[in-house]
Amino acid sequence: MRYWAAFLLVVIFCVSCTDPMQKGLSEGSWLAQLQVQDGETLPFNFDLKNDKGQLKIDIFNGDEIIKVDEIKLMKDSIRIQLPVFEGYVKGRFNDTVIDGEFIIESLNRVVPFKATFGKQPRFKTTQEPLTDISGIWETEFSPNTSNSYLGKGVFTQNGNKVTGTFRTTTGDYRFLEGAIDGDIMKISAFDGAHAFLFTAKVTDSTLKGTFYSGNHYQEPFMAVRNESFELPDADSLTFLKAGHEKFTFDFPDSDGRQISLEDDQFKNKAVIVQIMGTWCPNCLDESKFLVNYIEEHPELDIAVVALAFEYSKTEEKSFQRIDRLKKAIGIDYPVLLAQYGSSSKIKAHEKLPMLNHIISYPTTIYIDKKGEVKRIHTGFNGPATGEKYESFKKDFDAFVKKLASE
Repeated sequence: MRYWAAFLLVVIFCVSCTDPMQKGLSEGSWLAQLQVQDGETLPFNFDLKNDKGQLKIDIFNGDEIIKVDEIKLMKDSIRIQLPVFEGYVKGRFNDTVIDGEFIIESLNRVVPFKATFGKQPRFKTTQEPLTDISGIWETEFSPNTSNSYLGKGVFTQNGNKVTGTFRTTTGDYRFLEGAIDGDIMKISAFDGAHAFLFTAKVTDSTLKGTFYSGNHYQEPFMAVRNESFELPDADSLTFLKAGHEKFTFDFPDSDGRQISLEDDQFKNKAVIVQIMGTWCPNCLDESKFLVNYIEEHPELDIAVVALAFEYSKTEEKSFQRIDRLKKAIGIDYPVLLAQYGSSSKIKAHEKLPMLNHIISYPTTIYIDKKGEVKRIHTGFNGPATGEKYESFKKDFDAFVKKLASE
């Protein structure tokens, strides 16, 4: 009798530990949709697979693939933790549907989320495109208001499919992908930190539409075709104020040590100071670039230090985010906590009063071996910007090598 009781317990235990994929969560292509505003949905495609018992997801945005491997199932509940960033998806699932919410707790943001199994286009189209928007577009967001700012749309169209991005003085809007249906363009990106959707009515020479960021923000934009348009020089927007000859800081690292430019690790080296946040996709792009550059050029007398401005509500949470970022992409240079509880650029400026202002995360400061600021670069043009990114890499390499050799 005891034998059969023990056998029954083993059977129950094994059934309860059955591979969750066998319970009905289908492997293959899925289409996810986030509910934004005005009845609009922000779609993106992903593939889900079981890799030797571990669930993995690949999220697709144009040429970008975001790999997700922190996925937990409990009966019919699922939690998908996006890489690097704080955001996660939580909900319930069956064999062909995941129904839940995309959540960023520190910002109190909750966006309805639904994914359905099966190979489906990001945006469905029913009409042939009436125009081809490939090229460069001079763009104004929030036009004719005190909050207006310039952007540069750079797009490639192949049939109905559109890829590209909007650049601004503070960075780019990531790898956008979408379609044109007749005279309506819809393009989107989802990276775990931001959920971007752009909709517009198009003609051969104009775009008129709305930019949605999740379900918490929207603004209008207008664009005209202009192949010669360029944004203001990113090296001219932020500078040292009159009366300040040096850039200085004194902030803690995750071990509680106060770090400043006077420390020995920065002596006789050119220093790159990155003003950033772990929540910022453009900062992530720049951080990846810096990590790779340092690894590829160990012979250079350069040092990198990052100053993190975090919206996490506590110091402990902020350092957890910093450590998560460092581990995820292999950062071995100091990432200091400059501020927590808010990523406000006004408050950030209070921490660094020698600058005229901070208008972008990231903002990158280049300092020579004598401690003199040689360049301050606003924003970051990441891989989504194509030729601009390649141009940046060449300029960065030449400028940093010059700093290191002086």
